[in-house]
Amino acid sequence: MPDHPLRWGAEALWEQLSPLLPGLSVEVVARISSTNTALLERARVVAPAAEEGDVAQARRSGEGTAFGRRAADLQPCLLVAEHQTHGRGRQGRVWQAAPGASLTFSLALPLAPPDWSGLSLAVGVALADALDPPADGTVARLGVKWPNDLLVLDGDAGRKLGGILIETVAAGARRLAVIGVGINVTPLSGAADNAGYASVQEFDREATAPQVLARVAQPLVAAVLRFEREGFAGIAADFARRDVLRGRAVRTTLPEVPEGVALGVTTAGALRVQAPGGTVHDVGSGEVSVRLRPDGETP
Repeated sequence: MPDHPLRWGAEALWEQLSPLLPGLSVEVVARISSTNTALLERARVVAPAAEEGDVAQARRSGEGTAFGRRAADLQPCLLVAEHQTHGRGRQGRVWQAAPGASLTFSLALPLAPPDWSGLSLAVGVALADALDPPADGTVARLGVKWPNDLLVLDGDAGRKLGGILIETVAAGARRLAVIGVGINVTPLSGAADNAGYASVQEFDREATAPQVLARVAQPLVAAVLRFEREGFAGIAADFARRDVLRGRAVRTTLPEVPEGVALGVTTAGALRVQAPGGTVHDVGSGEVSVRLRPDGETP
């Protein structure tokens, strides 16, 4: 655990975010299995009744049956954990972090975008811009690796600073999006352990998990609400500045395009990969895992 108790400033966060998200709750826990899992379970208590239009009754009947101050809820919530014991990543991967070494939180809010494609990219850009503000004439230190990784750009493949996991559950006419974020704050001990790993303290030595949350929370909420209004097209140019894969040789798990060159993304946020024969494939994030080839360069 951290040497000193972490001070999260939950009230200040609520005051900052509640004008954007009416009905918001901000909750901080010392230990939890997974913030995403907790918020999904809480929402599922309400969801069946919400589809029938009786959310209030669902809250009453669900009280005490799921984690959280509001045991059954479809209202916006920012749930922060100092330590996740079973943090989850995309495609069943495990997010591992020592207590206090990472910022781990989930933001739940009802959304109804015209198209969900590209939401993880919008989240990644918001996080990168908050931690590495764009400036004219400077090279970005942080990049977004399609579809959900935040990388420090100091090598051919970059090193992973954070990850994003987005899950949804039915909430009447809308869906509740649960946006899970993990960001490494402190370095790992031991040089061998640091291969492929990056932390915020590499470029902000005084950074703590609460300070990082205070930097990213409002830009994240604003980006998600913008995505609901405009879809991925609204942030496509911003993503292009942070696109780690564009022009790079990649390998995928799709049989029809095991390797190729990434050509950026479509207006819907799908990855475009040109196979060696010249055919271009549009790849959806739910279909495939993508890795840079060891040489990382265009063939």
